[in-house]
Amino acid sequence: MSAMTVVLFTVCLVLITALTIAAVAAKLARLDGATYPAACLRAAAAFGAVLTLAAAITGALAAVLP
Repeated sequence: MSAMTVVLFTVCLVLITALTIAAVAAKLARLDGATYPAACLRAAAAFGAVLTLAAAITGALAAVLP
């Protein structure tokens, strides 16, 4: 398995995870009584948080691994 394949699979996995968490955050916001725009803002914040966390973990691993 080439390195490019591993990178592409990892990127796809992170994006699918981020989209799933954003959808769950929006659904929970709607169940809590938030309006649709407020639920979309919470979903966007969750999506951004997951991508930021993934970037931070990647940066930390890149600094530690040779």
